[in-house]
Amino acid sequence: MTTLLISDLHLEPERPAITALFLAFLEQRARQAEALYILGDLFEAWIGDDDDDDLGRQVAEGLRKLTGSGVPAYFLHGNRDFLLGEHFAAVSGLRLLPESVVINLAGEPVLLLHGDTLCIDDVDYQTFRSQVRDPAWQAQTLALPLTQRRALASQMRETSRQATRQKAMDITDVNREEVNRIMKQHRVEQLIHGHTHRPAIREWTLDSHPMRRAVLGDWYEQGSVLCCDALGWRLESLPLSGA
Repeated sequence: MTTLLISDLHLEPERPAITALFLAFLEQRARQAEALYILGDLFEAWIGDDDDDDLGRQVAEGLRKLTGSGVPAYFLHGNRDFLLGEHFAAVSGLRLLPESVVINLAGEPVLLLHGDTLCIDDVDYQTFRSQVRDPAWQAQTLALPLTQRRALASQMRETSRQATRQKAMDITDVNREEVNRIMKQHRVEQLIHGHTHRPAIREWTLDSHPMRRAVLGDWYEQGSVLCCDALGWRLESLPLSGA
């Protein structure tokens, strides 16, 4: 059977067509999978499991139907949805993963990451990441009223957009030496991640070992899914309805 991996959907109320595409994916394609892995940034922003917006309920219901059908779904946090917690996992059926995890994929060990930890040349972002991943900062933020958290999320998104526009492309991509280091640390020859929105399957040799890295695509103009089975890895696009 096929294992499906996705990331960087950035679901938000302003893009209902992408949400509809994802829900259709859960009802159809994902039902035939052995497992589904979501490697972060499922949402454009997540301000806490107590948020009462319709989007969160829709997505939780879609995931619950999938997991209720017997297909396990796993989630590791991205840089947009790091506040997604145990309550959402419980109501959706998601199984939360640590920020780096090695799984067995088609009989081989594969490292899964969101991918932002590989972008070490973006020093400003890494400083921001250290702040928002701090448990004390998260607890303080989650204690704020929903209205204040929504305003904070909006401000952070705008700051991120402006900063990204001003950065060179290579700064926002992974550092190749860091990729090699983290793969050697975890003793794997295969890595799958998202975050950079630069879908590709790359192969190279490190210390005489064949290495492979899959970068997942985003869900802005279309859907993107990595299909892994005994025949190999394939990146596939999911067109928007009517596109």
